[in-house]
Amino acid sequence: MKAVIMAGGEGSRLRPLTCNRPKPMVPLANRPMMWHIVNLLKAHGFTEVAVTLQYMPEAIRDYFGSGARYGINMQYFIEDSPLGTAGSVKNAQDFLDETFLVISGDALTDLDLSRAVEFHRQRGAMATIVLTRVSCPLEYGVVITTPEGRIVQFLEKPAWGEVFSDTVNTGIYILEPEVLEYIEAGRMVDFSKDLFPLLLGEKKPLFGVVLPGYWCDIGNLQQYLHAHQDVLSGRVKITMPGRELQPGVWAGDGVDISTSARIQGPVLIGDGCYVGPGAVIEPFSVLGNGCLIQERASIKRSVLWNNVYIGAGSALRGAILASRVQVRAGAAVYEGAVIGSDSIIQERSVIKPDVKLWPSKLVESGTVVQNSLVWGTRCPKKIFGLEGISGLVNVELTPEFACRVGAAFASAMGRRGVRLAVSSDASPASQMIKNALICGLQSAGAQVVELGTGITPMHRFAVRQLDLAGGVHVKLSSYRPEQVTLVFLNDKGGNISRSMERKVENLLMREDFYRAEPQAILPPEFACTIGESYLEALVRDLDRAALEKAQFRLVVACDQNNLGQYLKDLTGRLGVYVENLDLPGGMTFHKNNYQEILSILGRRVPETGAAAGAFLDANGDRLVLVDERGRVIQDNLLTALLALITLKARGGPVVVPVTAPRAVDALAEKYRGQVIRTKTAICDFVEKVLGQGEFQFLLNFDALGALTRILEFTAKKRKTLGELVDEIPVFFMDQKEVPVPWEAKGRVIRRLIEDPPAAQMELLDGVKVFHPQGWALVLPDPDEPVCRIFTEGATMEIARSLSDFYIDKISKIAGSVEATG
Repeated sequence: MKAVIMAGGEGSRLRPLTCNRPKPMVPLANRPMMWHIVNLLKAHGFTEVAVTLQYMPEAIRDYFGSGARYGINMQYFIEDSPLGTAGSVKNAQDFLDETFLVISGDALTDLDLSRAVEFHRQRGAMATIVLTRVSCPLEYGVVITTPEGRIVQFLEKPAWGEVFSDTVNTGIYILEPEVLEYIEAGRMVDFSKDLFPLLLGEKKPLFGVVLPGYWCDIGNLQQYLHAHQDVLSGRVKITMPGRELQPGVWAGDGVDISTSARIQGPVLIGDGCYVGPGAVIEPFSVLGNGCLIQERASIKRSVLWNNVYIGAGSALRGAILASRVQVRAGAAVYEGAVIGSDSIIQERSVIKPDVKLWPSKLVESGTVVQNSLVWGTRCPKKIFGLEGISGLVNVELTPEFACRVGAAFASAMGRRGVRLAVSSDASPASQMIKNALICGLQSAGAQVVELGTGITPMHRFAVRQLDLAGGVHVKLSSYRPEQVTLVFLNDKGGNISRSMERKVENLLMREDFYRAEPQAILPPEFACTIGESYLEALVRDLDRAALEKAQFRLVVACDQNNLGQYLKDLTGRLGVYVENLDLPGGMTFHKNNYQEILSILGRRVPETGAAAGAFLDANGDRLVLVDERGRVIQDNLLTALLALITLKARGGPVVVPVTAPRAVDALAEKYRGQVIRTKTAICDFVEKVLGQGEFQFLLNFDALGALTRILEFTAKKRKTLGELVDEIPVFFMDQKEVPVPWEAKGRVIRRLIEDPPAAQMELLDGVKVFHPQGWALVLPDPDEPVCRIFTEGATMEIARSLSDFYIDKISKIAGSVEATG
């Protein structure tokens, strides 16, 4: 038997879902709508199928091919211009030489098509319209028939006063080939508006058959959601993909569901999905293939297409998310909202009910979207953050993106054959990104110097030691294990400047990369011994005799996979005994555990009689100390300690960030040194520190270098770490943050400058206001919609009251609306 699938629909009422695909290819229960129609035809013996195409025909033809894998033969007929429903079928006339069925490729139905054909033949009909009963026929074509099924009247979308029947046209027809003679070739002709009224007027045998079963014309986004609910509740008989894990919960192959996740059916989960700890998926939700649902995310009555990412703590309520949408941590998408493919909803954003985002939109952190977004792109304002380029592995920072970044960085360096170092930590994710980065660097003609696996300070050393133009180190974030960071370095081993960051960003935006000719692509050089050279350089200037004589005992907490071997080799050369801190059952070096780890370390050091404890960042970037009494030395106290050691060992000047406490100034006055304050951005801080020599650089940007120099200093001065801390004047500092929308940040800073709460003010970085008994610094965050407030007071109460004062002031400014000329 032969059939025609009408699949030329553009689906304008389903936008933004149909912006880049024809309506029959919109997924329904994780399969294209037309897939369900093809299965229905096959089940009723229709093995010869013509498909009429007009809008994006290649999408359908590429997916279904010849139809062989479905057990049918498919032929395609493409309209150069729209011909209407009947005109499109006329286009396939040469194929239709026997009784045939016409059906739409974008409806959902389980009607008995065999019964319709049998009715048609019994009545000797020229045309039979398949009818169904609906509760509200106002949006359909009503068909009135005699008891034996002969059609007597058509009413197209009637008013209530014209409704004489509840039987409506489903768009499924059984036709004889002679019907096509009534359609003029090449002209737009519609079945219900033109052809059937013509046949009725000529009193041709035109019948209608009412069939029981399910039928839904998915004409708008609400019907699209409702159709999924009907599928999941079993109202329509279709083949459900996957297996039933528990009553009402279907899952595909390779699904990974955390034991603490809660899933309440009916729910459909596609192939390769991950559902994280504490995630909640409630009834009538559909997850497409490859979706990643992070911990504590909540999904209710929502439809997700393929490869959607839902961040930790996010919430979806009755929403539709097309392919590759990213909803970052803490964001919310509400009822009726539809997010087009490749859009990104950043952290803590809110998409209000019924908002539509067209494909490739970017909603920045903390934004509340109340109106639909049609135009624009998803290009972020900035790609570089505080430390480099960071992103979720395989979500934001993919191998493809890393390759483009490599090409942009090499192009920004401005010459062929420029020698650039590349390294990564030991994690497979970082190594994957590193390999992609190398490909991009090579494609732009750079000479890559492969340093292998290592730590950030080793990379900084290698760039200087090997006289390279710069480099990139790839590492997992210390705070988010699912996030990777690319640290970009200049020829001095410092972080690249803001101007170089902007140059790389602009090249990425324009995709204006230099592409080397094949013969100009250079193989990587391998610097296999650079790790050994780095360790030798660390111990070269140390007083090893003093360290060995001190016989230091350390308790250390660090990630052994990445930093462990460096620490073991280094302390072994210096005669320092190290006890690695054992973490209790299953605890990891995750940011949520840092304070507990420091608490354990603070108890363990005095218990063992150790000289100190150290908590080291996995990539050797940061250091936290614990003195012999168990006091934790971090953040501002560590800054003051490093300043003290610098002043006593070198006499200054000492470089500190603008956030450093006034205790540093008191120490500088005591030891007749100078304090140089710098911006908080790493590139600014590194540049200033490099100007003061290797000693300060190691103290501030190399955790292993800092640890060994501090131990050497205490050994030579015969002082304990606690005695050094006691020399630091007592200070009281507070730090808070206040939400500020992106568009209000400039207004906040301007108003603080125009109307400062105190007379004395400094504008080195943000706005720093000096009060009689303290100071406050307001810094707009470059990555998030917040302003950070740093305060210092003569007492802790004063510091906190300053924080509260500025939180209130900033909130009022941010919430105000200023008139514009």
